[in-house]
Amino acid sequence: MAQSHPTTAAAHGSPAHAPLYFIPGPSQWPAVGGVAMIFTMFGAAMVVNHNSLGWFSLAIGLCTLIYMLIGWFSIVSRESEQGDYNRKVDVSFRWGMSWFIFSEVMFFASFFGALFYARIISAPLLGDFDHKLLWPDFLNTWPHSGPAGTVDPFTTLGPFWLPTINTALLLSSGVTLTIAHHALRANHRSRTIMWLAITVLLGLTFLGVQMFEYGHAYRDLNLRLSSGIFGSTFFMLTGFHGFHVFLGALMLSVVLLRLIKGHFKPDQHFAFEAAAWYWHFVDVVWVGLYIVVYWL
Repeated sequence: MAQSHPTTAAAHGSPAHAPLYFIPGPSQWPAVGGVAMIFTMFGAAMVVNHNSLGWFSLAIGLCTLIYMLIGWFSIVSRESEQGDYNRKVDVSFRWGMSWFIFSEVMFFASFFGALFYARIISAPLLGDFDHKLLWPDFLNTWPHSGPAGTVDPFTTLGPFWLPTINTALLLSSGVTLTIAHHALRANHRSRTIMWLAITVLLGLTFLGVQMFEYGHAYRDLNLRLSSGIFGSTFFMLTGFHGFHVFLGALMLSVVLLRLIKGHFKPDQHFAFEAAAWYWHFVDVVWVGLYIVVYWL
């Protein structure tokens, strides 16, 4: 792979103060990522259709994807520590992360929208007088189990105590992350590392509590993904949120390792900020989920 190089003002006949912008050299990583996505998509499709090669293809795709992420982000980290990035590159990174988080907002909005439609629009519609001939046994209650006999009886999860404990864990992690950020800006590296490690630990504890909650739901409450519209929206919302907590904890873990290696400066640490933005977004989504799913 060719070396990345900045285009400077001197290249245009102007005094060479600082790079105007940064142009990365040719890279194999986009092609590697493309191969990873092909194997992953075809593997997932084959797994769903019970093809014997599905898990093999999916494993190849995921391993290739991890290899690509490690290789590509290692280069970006090295370029950043070498001082190749200037203010214009920093702004482009911030816009990129902002649009990425916006896409995640729309992702979760679709699931909240599905829950809203099922609960506020379709349930009253199916329970009105005009639909009694089609669904005589349907009751407009929430959560509902569809027409009689179509969904096995189940019990819902209330806010106490596991969801409330997880809410406290995530909100506390947002506080510890903010403390870590202020410590980094004050150039207190050891304090930053300590508070960021606590943040990652709180996130992993959240995932452990959620796994215990899922086991309780399946084993004791008969609440499953197949438990009608309530079961599907419940597990899609909480499950995808848990996956995003895992991704956020992974991001913060990488940032933590870079801090231990001596990366980042008090006035130049966008990777830390980007991971923090993502983590606070995950916190906000959980608060909405906690209210809508567990309380209402």
